Amino acid sequence: MITQTLPIAFLLGDDSPMDLFIKGKEIMWPILLLSFVAITVVIERIIFLFRESASREPEVVEKMLEAVERADTEGALEMGRKSKDFIAKILVYSLSNRQYSLSNAFIRASGQELARYQQGMATLDTCITAAPLLGLLGTVTGMMRTFGALGGGDIGAAAGQITGGVAEALIATACGLFIAILGLLPFNVLNARAEQAKNEVADVSHALEILLKKGETAAPFQRR
Repeated sequence: MITQTLPIAFLLGDDSPMDLFIKGKEIMWPILLLSFVAITVVIERIIFLFRESASREPEVVEKMLEAVERADTEGALEMGRKSKDFIAKILVYSLSNRQYSLSNAFIRASGQELARYQQGMATLDTCITAAPLLGLLGTVTGMMRTFGALGGGDIGAAAGQITGGVAEALIATACGLFIAILGLLPFNVLNARAEQAKNEVADVSHALEILLKKGETAAPFQRR
């Protein structure tokens, strides 16, 4: 048959995905659940990143910093309140509470914004770690069934149980590794994006501190 030349047909043989699921026995259910959870988290995070990218306005952040350098804090706040950029939101909160504690206000606002980039990451990490472990558990249970069938003495009569146990072991292992490998790429991409957001926040924090210090230094000379 032509379909047998396809890679998926080579992997599945004469079995359908449902046949492999059934041969994988009970361990396939938690593996399937993990795959659904991982896919859900990845899709939600991708949507989140697209929305964040669409709301980014780096030019507004630059204008806010320029206003701060001119000691025009109110102008910076006015521009920031109209923006949905998460950096602009951090600057607005920090400048609005500068008379109390600018550093603490910046830390609080940046922590709240950066926490949104970490949502779901622990769940995805758990799925990536647990999937191959569940596959390994399936390997153990499958080999236990195989050796149990071998212990009966009549290997010919137990041939079906022996091959079934081996199939269970291999299918569970393959599915667990497959989920972990597929989940690793988006996990690293999401981690890189979260790290990039941290670097952007740190850069703005340093820039804001420098500009405020520059304004404080320039103020006495302007009065003269």
